[in-house]
Formats: sequence, C-alpha cells, structure tokens
Amino acid sequence: MTPLEEAQAEVLAACRRAEPVSLPVGEVLGLTLAGRVDAAEAVPPFRNTAMDGFAVQGADLADASPDHPVRLKVIGTLGAGRAPSQTVGPGEALRIMTGAVFPDGADAVAVVESTRSDGDFVEIVAPARVGAHIRAAGDDIAVGQELFPAGTVLGPGHLGVLCSVGCQSVQVVPAPVVGVLSTGDELVEGGEPLQPGRIRDSNRRTLLSLLTRDGFRAVDLGIARDDEEMIETALRAGVESCDAVITSGGVSMGDFDYVKAVLDRIGRMRWMQVAIRPAKPFAFGVIGDTPVFGLPGNPVSSMVSYELLARPGLRRMGGRPDDDLHRRPLPGVIDDEGWAGSRDGRTSYVRVSTRFDDDGRLRVVSSGGQASHQLYAMAQADSLAVSPPGVDVGRGDTVAVLRLTP
Repeated sequence: MTPLEEAQAEVLAACRRAEPVSLPVGEVLGLTLAGRVDAAEAVPPFRNTAMDGFAVQGADLADASPDHPVRLKVIGTLGAGRAPSQTVGPGEALRIMTGAVFPDGADAVAVVESTRSDGDFVEIVAPARVGAHIRAAGDDIAVGQELFPAGTVLGPGHLGVLCSVGCQSVQVVPAPVVGVLSTGDELVEGGEPLQPGRIRDSNRRTLLSLLTRDGFRAVDLGIARDDEEMIETALRAGVESCDAVITSGGVSMGDFDYVKAVLDRIGRMRWMQVAIRPAKPFAFGVIGDTPVFGLPGNPVSSMVSYELLARPGLRRMGGRPDDDLHRRPLPGVIDDEGWAGSRDGRTSYVRVSTRFDDDGRLRVVSSGGQASHQLYAMAQADSLAVSPPGVDVGRGDTVAVLRLTP
C-alpha cells in the first residue's frame, strides 16, 4: 500500500501555483495575494473626531462640573465630509459630528452627553481631556505601511482595508477551475424511477459542493457512460476548459477498466492503494499539464479522498502557502465507547461529531455507521478523527481531529 504522505507529496509536486492576475477588489474575496500590498494613503487621512460633541479648548473646561457648568459660545456646526472654515478660540465651541475634520485652535472634545444647549451657547458640565476622542491622521494606517504580505487569504476585513486606502485592484492567484466528472452506466440523474442495478449520482453534487465551499470554481462535466470514446471526450473537454479535473468511480481493483484505459492512454497516471480507511483506491496524474484526480466511487470514500488528497493540491494551485495546505489536527477527547483500530495497516478516518465543553476541550463522538457507502453518517459529521492502525480507543482517550467546518 502507498503511505498517505507519499500520495500527498505526489499530488503536491504536480499541482503548481497558477500565474497571478490583477483583479478588482470586488472580485478577490477568498483569493490569495500574489505579492505584498502597501498603503498609498493614510487612514484616517486627516485629524478627526471620534464622538459627537463640541470642539473646544480643554483649558476652558478645567473646572467644569454639574454644579458649575462652563458656558461657551457656539460658533458653528461642522459635519462629516466638510472642511472646517473656522478656528476655535478661547471661550468658543464648534459643534462637531463623528468623523468630521478636527478644527484648528481646538484640542479637546466635549462629548454631547456632557453638554446642554442654550441658544447660541452651550453649557458643559465636565472637563474635556486634551486629545481625548481625537483621531490623528494615520493612526490606523500610515502611508507606505505594509498592509498584507504575499500569501494572505483575503477576507471581508482585508477588502475593507484595501478600499480604505483607495486600492482598486490587487495581484492575486486565481482560484482554480475544477471540473467534476462522474462515470458509470449505473448512475441516474434526477428523480426518475430506479431500474434494477441503477443508483442515483450523489458524488458529483457532493464534490461540486465541496469545491464551491472551499473557494474553487466548480464546473459540472456531467456523467460519462461506460464507453471509452465518451469518457475520453468528456475528459478532454474538461482538461481544455479547466485547471484540474476530478473523476468519481472506476479506480478500484476489479472495476471495469474504461476509465483506467482512457486515462492511461491520454495521461500519465499512477494508480494507488493508499493506506487509509476509507478511500483506499486513488488515482492521480496529469493530462498534458492538467492534474487529474481519480477518486473512488463509494460516496464517503470520495469525500475523504477529496479532503486528504485533492483539496491540498487545489489549495496549492490557488496560491496557499505550504503550511496552509492541509487541515491542522486538534486534540479531541472521545466521549462515547470509541472504536477499534484497523487490523490491516491502514489509518482510519472516523466520521465524528464534536463539541467544545465548558473547559474548552473538544469532545468527540461517532456520527454513525463507518462503512464507505454510508453517506448519511458522513453528512452528520463535522470532523474526521485520525485513528492509527491497530490502536483501539475508548472513552476518555485523546485522538487527533480534523475539523471539516470553519
């Protein structure tokens, strides 16, 4: 059998990072920066107030109190988006709104909660500390500051920062376009009645959904029947239009050899028996320079193969750093009767549900049946527990957990 690490290394060696492209900020959510981004503007771009109130000279309010309010003349109002035209002098106050440019002459803000308006005057009942509630220009971001290094995966906050400094576009690694092809005469689409020997195609929808969840661009290549010409046509079309192709079915020992025959003829493939349970059969190679992942047909095996083998390779193609290709294991404490380790030398990936207890420990229970065809239990799982071969585990034991949810 092929060790999982060897299979993963072969995948990663063939999955090269895509060439960077420049895209508008509105189109880069979830993509990876190809180079560092520096700030061309300061944030905030000018000195401004953080509170509604009055711009004043703090010295005027040193003795202000509810019993001895200080009375100042209001010389105007300044809202956000307007340039100040007045200088605040002793005994004066300028009504000011949050975000407005802070005027010359003033050095403090009397917050609105400490004031009482009285016609052209304002009474202030508390001191105003010099500099309080005033944002200096550039106190969040300075001109020329490095905002984000290459390899940053851009989230909503990153995009907000880019917009705040006037950045219109950035160099990113595009998300790979991945085609998904199901194969087999037994597969049926839609809700038509099942004839003897037929099953409904769930793998294609599952894989398309996994790809979309993970930020890749998924393309439905449909179903290819057990016909070499049809399979070759579908694969060539996928390779022509996609950056990678995933097939489902036809990689196990003893399967009809239509998929194997075609892939061996038009690609450079390796057919493996990976030392994991489920998802032992796995094929990987290239047609031209396009990676092709041959996943097993059993639905749980297909999903586990995707998680452990296809997903890391696709993340590399999308520019993720090497330390962010695989899911990071967390320690989890078994909270049910546990399970037996495999006796055939394979590491088991047990479908489990998890929760954090009041002490912050991750608690783990089996989500149900563990056979490779039992998709319902996989749907109930939020994680995979990594169970070494030959090691039985029970309540209270600690296992490594790969969480499949954000």
